Amino acid sequence: MYRKMAKIESPILLVIEDTEGNVFGALTSCALHVSDHFYGTGESLLFRFTPRFQCFNWTGDNLYFIKGNNESLAIGAGDGKFGLWLDGDLYQGRTQSCSTYGNDPLAPREDFVVKTLECWAFI
Repeated sequence: MYRKMAKIESPILLVIEDTEGNVFGALTSCALHVSDHFYGTGESLLFRFTPRFQCFNWTGDNLYFIKGNNESLAIGAGDGKFGLWLDGDLYQGRTQSCSTYGNDPLAPREDFVVKTLECWAFI
């Protein structure tokens, strides 16, 4: 996924459907890439469609927007928790309340298995 976004400089819409049919994701302010530190801006957000559509905007509490490496991708963080975390294979994930977005977990279960993952760039 990082290789596909290497030449993209636009926001990314990341949508996940888990194996239980829940749909959720993130809108990032910039393309996803490998980084030693968090990056992005407060224009990033998390969202979910279950049980109803909800959007979680930046709270202003921290700057932990996006961090990616070969082992994982994290969007939103604080106190050791991630708003949305995916493993390096984009197969297993976790969603927790985090101070970056003040979000509720995006899926009913904290740990989930990815059924479908799609990313759209706005170019």
